[in-house]
Amino acid sequence: MPRVSVVIPVYNEEENIPELYRRLRAVLEGVQGGVELIFVDDGSRDRSVALLRSRADEDGGVVVVELLRNFGQHAAVFAGFDQARGQVIVTLDADLQNPPEEIPKLLAALAEGHDVAAGWRQQREDSWLRTWPSWVVNRVISKTTGVALHDYGCMLRAYRREVVDGMRQCREISSFIPALANQFARSVTEVKVAHDARHAGPSKYNLLRLIKLNFDLITGFSLLPIQLTSVAGVVIALLGVLFGVGLFIRRLVVGPEVEGVFTLFAILFVFAGIQLLALGLIGEYVGRIYAEVRQRPRFLVRAVHSAGDDRPRTTDDRS
Repeated sequence: MPRVSVVIPVYNEEENIPELYRRLRAVLEGVQGGVELIFVDDGSRDRSVALLRSRADEDGGVVVVELLRNFGQHAAVFAGFDQARGQVIVTLDADLQNPPEEIPKLLAALAEGHDVAAGWRQQREDSWLRTWPSWVVNRVISKTTGVALHDYGCMLRAYRREVVDGMRQCREISSFIPALANQFARSVTEVKVAHDARHAGPSKYNLLRLIKLNFDLITGFSLLPIQLTSVAGVVIALLGVLFGVGLFIRRLVVGPEVEGVFTLFAILFVFAGIQLLALGLIGEYVGRIYAEVRQRPRFLVRAVHSAGDDRPRTTDDRS
């Protein structure tokens, strides 16, 4: 049994796989207890699967989990968790923005007694369209989960086996792993890690997917958004009543007038916007409930490729 399992979700990363594999093997060569590399292909449409299978044929320490279609990054990581045998599980993106050379820092942090070592990208090589929303979400999640971390979006993390086993028992379909791990860890620490520009190929996260991921993160671990919207609704309703009383008194004193019509329209637009926001939040929570009650599998595995051993060709236990 290897001591360390490295789980890497892959989606259309054929340009990065050779360099990623080379650097992983170089940095993990001296890890005591042995290392296995678990690549989870999340429905790639390029040559990623072929490249990964060739590595698995040549290297007994490489496992390739081929999913039936694209299920998303976090579902792919859970598929890797099902195959991981190590007492320490490290997660890593395949785009080389998180350098594999930082993994020993995480292993050292766990050796100090922590249950989770979370990467913290202090100098991010991303545009402000990604850094600013991440900053807001990190603050919200730190408050709602009670675990203050600077970077919930970094997938370069290390977990003890007990934490991973706890996450695997969770049945929700939409799971945000970095925040979910906090529910099962006694001690969480942050480790400062480097962050590079993408090595090759376009980013797989567009604005829409980032928004969806942030919704999964916020609504999956807290009722705070809907509670704040309810409070805002009460406050605005009270302000509306006061404003109406003021207009009524003004009409009695001044008489009929047409001034302020555009101000009323502006106020109405603000109210309408808040109502739509509240409706959207309610819909998000209801949608999550609907997705859960259908009890559909989180992912489906097409095949598991490994030359080192005969592994069970498992799927998510919800299927």
